[in-house]
Amino acid sequence: MITAVDTNVLLDILIPNARHADRSQQALERALADGALVICEVVYAELASRFPEAEELDQFIEDTHIRLEPSPRRALVRATDAWTCYLTDRGAHLRCPTCGKKQRVACSGCGTLLSVRQHNLSGFLIGGHALERADRLLTRDRGFYRGYFAGLELMVPG
Repeated sequence: MITAVDTNVLLDILIPNARHADRSQQALERALADGALVICEVVYAELASRFPEAEELDQFIEDTHIRLEPSPRRALVRATDAWTCYLTDRGAHLRCPTCGKKQRVACSGCGTLLSVRQHNLSGFLIGGHALERADRLLTRDRGFYRGYFAGLELMVPG
């Protein structure tokens, strides 16, 4: 079993006193016991901000038995397809990252529907990579990935 790991799970472990640290650490250990752990270039880049030197990040990845796996072209195409769906679908809705339910939010003063860009391309690249390079994705953003990557098996800490 190959488990791709989302940035949020690794940040839970790296950030002191993170709210989900224990659950994320336990889930990472379970995933490792089941097989290999992989990350894509985006996760590596997002983690890099937590380390003063690239060598320290590389040591963390080695210590946690994670492999950096490059994204194949097919992963990028799948990410683009999901990104395009998101751009078309989002409208004036916000999507809950936990359950995936869409909601409309209106200004309390005038009633105008508010819309924000909830996601950036990085999450879609992580999802595309997981579809192509892994059997499942370890993440706390189950609502997001269920909404845009229907065939992706998810492992959620907790």
